Amino acid sequence: MMRISETVKHLLIINVIMFIGTIAIGEGVLFYDWFAMHFPQHEAFQPWQIVTHMFMHGGWSHLFFNMFALWMFGTPVEQVLGSKRFLFIYFSAGLGAVAMQVGYYYIDFYSAYQQIADLNMSSELFSKVISIDASEGSYIKGEILADRMMPILNEYNFNPDLITDGVFKSLFDMNVIARNSMVGASGCLMGIMAAFGMMNPNAELMLIFLPIPIKAKYFIPGIILIDLISGISGQSIFGYGNIAHFAHVGGALTGFLIMWYWKKKQFNRNRWY
Repeated sequence: MMRISETVKHLLIINVIMFIGTIAIGEGVLFYDWFAMHFPQHEAFQPWQIVTHMFMHGGWSHLFFNMFALWMFGTPVEQVLGSKRFLFIYFSAGLGAVAMQVGYYYIDFYSAYQQIADLNMSSELFSKVISIDASEGSYIKGEILADRMMPILNEYNFNPDLITDGVFKSLFDMNVIARNSMVGASGCLMGIMAAFGMMNPNAELMLIFLPIPIKAKYFIPGIILIDLISGISGQSIFGYGNIAHFAHVGGALTGFLIMWYWKKKQFNRNRWY
């Protein structure tokens, strides 16, 4: 069995501690409010979430598979690159994942925002409206949003007659987008997997449900392509919902670019990490 490297071991411990804290403190809600990556326009967003969400997970299976991947790919990558370079790729990939996923959300968000730009709604009121919890079970309902929005409009002396059907649809769409949050180390791990693939292109890997050995130089690009297709189509190929596919792509792309740069410049000539 492959011996776990030191930095990977510490990351595993931090992730497990954060998960235990999530389920043990505040009934599973408090840690999500504080440490999950909320949409920047949402009231719950805090700058530290850009990093802390990388140590949060949505359930035991989410934690297990990510930590398994961290051990499997992270250990050989750290053993070759050392802890500093490994951590640089790890956190850079996590940031690249956030940037791509949030950037994708912003495309739809600002498209909807253009429909209400002429309302001159204050930034504080706007933030409160798009942060309204209009959910019922797993659905976000327009009638709930309307009911909870009216008292807020009155509080800010905003004329409700300005909320036409088109304006309300745009506010609803932005509310849905703003309620998206991100948790997990997947973006970081996609960057590590990209690094592993560049270092070990002929290593044979297998999916749990498809036990056929595939070389890393085909396996890892294939996983990234599946994520890209799933992100564009909005349908997860493997049937799992609520996955930030563009975060995976962003993490993998970041890891690839860093490794490509280091390889091109030959590590010891560019110690910018």
